[in-house]
Amino acid sequence: MELVSQNRCFGGTQSVYRHRSEICDGEMTLGLFLPPQAANGPVPLLWYLSGLTCTHENAMIKAGLQRHAAEHGLAVVFPDTSPRGEGVADDQAYDLGQGAGFYVNATQRPWARHFRMYDYIVTELPTLLMEEQPLNGQHGITGHSMGGHGALTIAFRNPELFRSVSAFAPIVNPTRSDWGRKQFSAYLGDDEAHWVDYDACLLLAERGWAGDILIDQGATDQFLDLLRPEAMANLMAERRQAGVMRMQAGYDHSYYFVASFGEDHVRWHAERLKAA
Repeated sequence: MELVSQNRCFGGTQSVYRHRSEICDGEMTLGLFLPPQAANGPVPLLWYLSGLTCTHENAMIKAGLQRHAAEHGLAVVFPDTSPRGEGVADDQAYDLGQGAGFYVNATQRPWARHFRMYDYIVTELPTLLMEEQPLNGQHGITGHSMGGHGALTIAFRNPELFRSVSAFAPIVNPTRSDWGRKQFSAYLGDDEAHWVDYDACLLLAERGWAGDILIDQGATDQFLDLLRPEAMANLMAERRQAGVMRMQAGYDHSYYFVASFGEDHVRWHAERLKAA
C-alpha cells in the first residue's frame, strides 16, 4: 500500500493509503486508524462502511470514531464506497455508479468490470491489511445507510471472518426499497433471485446470526421509508434474534447522528472482539 498521508491522532495514527485493486481493476483509496496499543502488538480491526455519495474521508473526518477506538485499542478501516476514476462506469444520479457501489459484485454491463465491492471487502482488502498492518485477525464490521446494508449482509454471509456486527440507519430490506431495487436491477440484472444475497432481512431469515446485533436508527430520519427499519425489527422479534434495535428520538440521517452513538458502537465491538 502506498502511504498518502499520516497524522498523529489520539496517541495513534490516522493514515490514508492507496493501492492497486485487482478485483476492482483500478486504484482504491482507504483510511486506516491505528490506536496507540498497535505499537505494542497486533490489535482487532473494526470496519466502517460508508453510505451513498461518500468516499473514505466522510466517516474518517466526521464520525469521531478514532477517540473511542484509541480508548478500546481497536484499529478502524474506512474503505471507499466504490471504484473511481477515468474509465470507471458512472451515472448522473447520485445513487448509482461512483460513490454508490452498494457492496455487491456487479454482473451487468457496464458495471461488472469494476464494481466488485463485495469481493473487495471480503477477500482482497482483508488480506492486504493483514499482510501489512499490526492486526490480530479479529474483525468487526459496522456502517451507515448503504454502508449499514453492506455491514449486515457481509457479516451474515461471512461469520467466520466477522465476529461482531452493528449498523447506523441501515438499508435493511433493499429488495423492497427504491434504495436497492434500482441499483440491483442495474448491477445484478432483473432476475430477483440474484438479489437475495444482498438483502439483510432475507439473509437473516435464511441463515440467522449466531451473535447479537446492534442497530441504531434516527426516529426522524428523512429516509425512513427507504430504510425500512420495521422490516428488521419485526424479523428480529419473529426469530427471537439476540440484539438491540434502538429508535433514537429526534435524530436524522446525518453524521451528527452517527457521531452521537459512535462511542456505543465502538465499545460494543471491542467487548465482542476481545472476548473472541
